[in-house]
Amino acid sequence: METGEENTRKEETVKLISAEGFEFVIDKKAAMVSQTIRNMLTSPGGFAETQHGQVTFPEISTPILEKICQYFYWSLEYSSGKETEFHIEPEITLELMMAANYLHT
Repeated sequence: METGEENTRKEETVKLISAEGFEFVIDKKAAMVSQTIRNMLTSPGGFAETQHGQVTFPEISTPILEKICQYFYWSLEYSSGKETEFHIEPEITLELMMAANYLHT
């Protein structure tokens, strides 16, 4: 049986699962940076993502999903307009851009 504190903590986080099955548990506020994830988690109708607080991305690899999670936190921290760069390794640029386009980030 979950305690109230564990249940609250679970509701404040989201689990994002990569194509390889790696799980990233991040703050729900960070995940909401993505319009796609926001829609998945807040849509009425009892979707599995809404009920379980987890989203599986069968087309997004673990390294790309990890970078996306880093971006979510970076975006929250620097959305106030502070000038700072988010570093992207050149070798993942194309795959990252495709995933970001899908996630509307």
